[in-house]
Amino acid sequence: MSNTFLIYGANGYTGELIAREARRRGLQPILAGRNRDKLSAFANELGLSFRCFDLNDVAAIAAQLHGVQTVLHCAGPFSATAQPMMQACLQAKVNYLDITGEISVFEYAQTLDAQAKQAGIVICPGVGFDVVPTDCVAAALKAALPDATHLALGFDSRSSFSPGTAKTSVEGLAQGGKIREHGQIKTVPLAAKTRRIDFGNGEKLAMTIPWGDVSTAYHSTGIPNVEVYIPASPSLVSKLKRLNWIKPLLGLGFVQNLLKKQIEKKVRGPSESARGKARTFVWGEARNAAGVIKTARIEVPNGYTLTVDAALAVVAGVAMRQGTGGSYTPSRLLGADLLSRLPNVGTLQLQ
Repeated sequence: MSNTFLIYGANGYTGELIAREARRRGLQPILAGRNRDKLSAFANELGLSFRCFDLNDVAAIAAQLHGVQTVLHCAGPFSATAQPMMQACLQAKVNYLDITGEISVFEYAQTLDAQAKQAGIVICPGVGFDVVPTDCVAAALKAALPDATHLALGFDSRSSFSPGTAKTSVEGLAQGGKIREHGQIKTVPLAAKTRRIDFGNGEKLAMTIPWGDVSTAYHSTGIPNVEVYIPASPSLVSKLKRLNWIKPLLGLGFVQNLLKKQIEKKVRGPSESARGKARTFVWGEARNAAGVIKTARIEVPNGYTLTVDAALAVVAGVAMRQGTGGSYTPSRLLGADLLSRLPNVGTLQLQ
């Protein structure tokens, strides 16, 4: 893979983690992004090459992908950056991967399936914590209960956010909650549904969130009803329910800009020590029309650590892959056992 994959957004929080780990493994990714000074310093530190370009012009992006086999796109918010990079990858006939968790990006990727097949490339967003663990759990539950009609997924993570993830979350507040119902994605209020769930470390109150699996789990399994949950205190649930009354205001440009500027000032992402201590509990539940229920649980590393390992595993998997092009989810691309092949991942418990 030497000099054949490019990390765009390499000087961001997660992009930097991936680049450092890739270099530690002896790989030589090309670093890329918009900030020449930061990229140059980082590339010199790691002994890697870099390319500086923005995402304003698809043809110009495609020209920058000469000699690249795969782009690993790490620059969010992906709602703004994924589409031009996907289009450039189609033009340049370069595989596209990213670490998004944004539903709109997953849905857009699915519309490019025919074009990706024609170009002979793979388009697979969500090759990090969003959505590899939950996507693989969804695929395992589908195999265990093939006639499932309802799927609930979730995770319990105490990790703090990176700046990019925090900004995406701010955007999500204005867009409301999301579930999939009868095969269609449906907008619902924030914290629309609550239930008590044992994610693997004790039963807790949990609420629905607009996680990427609302899109990807359907494309991976065909199960028409999908919800995603995280633990939430009663006070947080109440606060989010109150925000539903002012949701239109949260989408105003000046409000979004104000919130994002605060994030830039205050959010740095978890330290190496914090990442090493934090574990994440992933849960899933499938149910069929007869009321039969299958449950899955698995313990995985901190989300950012898992993103690094998963993203590099998918880069390697695509490089060796002999299949046809198209738009994929992680489990459809490399199998439901992708998660179990990653470092420091526990054993999937199916009941």
